[in-house]
Amino acid sequence: MSDTTAHLALPFIMAAQAQKHVTLNEALRMLDGIVQLAILDRDLTTPPASPAEGDRYIPASGAGGAWSGWAGSIAYWIDGAWMRILPSAGWIAWIEDEAQAIVWTGSAWIPVVDAMGFIAQAASVAVAREANGATTGMAVREETLSGLSGASRDSTIQIPNRAIVLGVSARTVTAVLGASSFDCGVNGEPSKFGGSLGVAVGSSNIGVIGPTAFYADTPVRLTANGGSFAGGAVRIAIHYLTCSAPG
Repeated sequence: MSDTTAHLALPFIMAAQAQKHVTLNEALRMLDGIVQLAILDRDLTTPPASPAEGDRYIPASGAGGAWSGWAGSIAYWIDGAWMRILPSAGWIAWIEDEAQAIVWTGSAWIPVVDAMGFIAQAASVAVAREANGATTGMAVREETLSGLSGASRDSTIQIPNRAIVLGVSARTVTAVLGASSFDCGVNGEPSKFGGSLGVAVGSSNIGVIGPTAFYADTPVRLTANGGSFAGGAVRIAIHYLTCSAPG
C-alpha cells in the first residue's frame, strides 16, 4: 500500500503511527491549497515580499529565489514558507487578476475556453481553427461619435481590410442637432447601413447587409440630412467576419 493517495498525494495515517496529528495536519494543509484553486497571479518571477497566509501563485518561466525551478507549479504560502504543489493534467485554476479559468494539460496552463473549444465573449474570437493556425472569426467594434458637426462624420474605428461585413448598427445616445435625420454608410454609399435614421435619444437601427467583403480599411460615415450636424452623439458597432491564413 502506498503512503499517499493516488491523485493528490495526500499522506495516509499508517497503522500504529505515532503523532498521527502531524500527518493529518499535513494532509489538510495540502488539501486546503489544492481544492477550489484560485491563483492570485501567474506572471511573477520572484515571490511577493509580504504574502498572506494561503496565497497561491503560479510562478512564471524563469522564476528565481524561493521559486527557482517552479515555473508552472503552484506556489502556496503556508506556515511562513512556500510550498510547491505539482499540478496533474486536468487541474483547473481561476486566475484572479485575469478573471479567467485555465487548465493544466500536463505541460502547460492554457485557457479553459481554448482547451474545451468554447467561444469566448470578446470583441474578436476565432470560431473555427485548423491545425496550422488558419481561423475563421467573428468580431465587433464599437465607437461613440460625439460632438457631431458638419455635413458628415467619419468614425475612428475602421472596417478592416479583408473583413466580411454583416452590418453596422447605430444608436442615438445624445439627441442629434441640426439635422432632421442621418444616414449610416461609407464613402460613396452613404446609406449602405441605413438611411433617414432617427435623431432622438434612443433611436436605433440594425443595418444588416448581404455579407460584403472590404479590401481596404474603411471608416463608417454618418451623413446629415436636412441640415448639417450641430451636436449630438451616435454609437456605432461594426459586425464582421475575419479570415486568417495558416502558419
